[in-house]
Amino acid sequence: MSNNIIMDGNYLNIDWANDFDILNSAYIEDPFSIWETLREECPIAHTDRRKSSWLPVDYDVVTKIAHDINHFSSSEILVIPIMDGEPNPAQPILPYGVPPISADPPLHTWTRRLLLPWFSHKSVERYRSMTTELCNNLIDKIIESKHPDGARDFAQQIPVRVIATMLGVPTDMTDTFTSWVRDFLEFADDRERRLNGARGIFTFLIEEIENRKSSPKNDLISELLSSEFNGKKLDSSLVLGMSILVLVAGIDTTWSAIGSSLYHLATNHNDLERLVAEPELMDLAVEEFLRAYSPVTMARVVTEDIEIKGCPMKKGDKVLMNFPAANRDPKVFSDADKVVIDRKINRHVAFGSGIHRCAGSNLARMELNVSLREWIKRIPRFKLAEGGVVTWAGGQVRGPRELPLEII
Repeated sequence: MSNNIIMDGNYLNIDWANDFDILNSAYIEDPFSIWETLREECPIAHTDRRKSSWLPVDYDVVTKIAHDINHFSSSEILVIPIMDGEPNPAQPILPYGVPPISADPPLHTWTRRLLLPWFSHKSVERYRSMTTELCNNLIDKIIESKHPDGARDFAQQIPVRVIATMLGVPTDMTDTFTSWVRDFLEFADDRERRLNGARGIFTFLIEEIENRKSSPKNDLISELLSSEFNGKKLDSSLVLGMSILVLVAGIDTTWSAIGSSLYHLATNHNDLERLVAEPELMDLAVEEFLRAYSPVTMARVVTEDIEIKGCPMKKGDKVLMNFPAANRDPKVFSDADKVVIDRKINRHVAFGSGIHRCAGSNLARMELNVSLREWIKRIPRFKLAEGGVVTWAGGQVRGPRELPLEII
């Protein structure tokens, strides 16, 4: 871990096996050593913070739970609810949640089927040229500045514009979308901030959906409004939930992956030099960055009492689907805590596993691949800025939010 990352000593004061806290600064800044400790101390960590929840760290346990939709429901995917113990303010607006990710079959099955064509390999290619142009426009400004922030000035600017184009909403609202998504996902203990982000997303998309009813476009929102299931058009609330999913899931996750990859290259010059010299390795490198710096942790709800690895999970408990830890399991990956950019066998679960595996994985891979290729093509030598501080987001999605760089 880089000396540029601030630690506060809280690591030693927490019983991670019996009282873990994913919002603790030690966990946010260096979860890797905590997962390593947990693998030695217990099969699945537990806490009663914010109600009873479990944190598996082994690949086999995480994937087993991901595939067991009978005992583990996706009805509550937030790691930490916005309003614990109070009525859900989104329930009247989103009676179906944000399917398919927050739904169990059969709702999950047919809503996912509606989205998949938009995220196929062929469909994603429609956005490659605009992504390439966007990256180079951003890099033009970055080269002029000499001391850019890799997160704010680059990583965070890419997915939001691509998703906005897909939804047919203004790309000049990039900063606004970014603010809403960050408020909603990152500030898990700030109720008002999370509600503010939710309100912004809901209000804007409700207006966009109403506009499409009278003036359809060639975009995902219009496509969903014209779709049918069992001979009936989709409810507006269902279209809203699916649109929110695309906006939220398609932005923070991908920019976190891009930012983490830049962080790695800024702190591992041998890997950077090798990718510059051997650009044909980029596809393998992208998969390795996804494995080693997986950004997303989702939640499942236990539907009935069940014991996993001797751990008695009770109905209503939450399980945090720790895909990032699963991808660092030494029983599955050789040199699991080492980034090997030419790793050939890489069965990572950065995009999840089972029926809820990320529908947008093709789009995320394309954006990550294009952004890194264009960056190192034009900025082959860079490092962390001297004296700069890297900060990481916690909660649902982990990635650098401040990444001060220096072009060499």
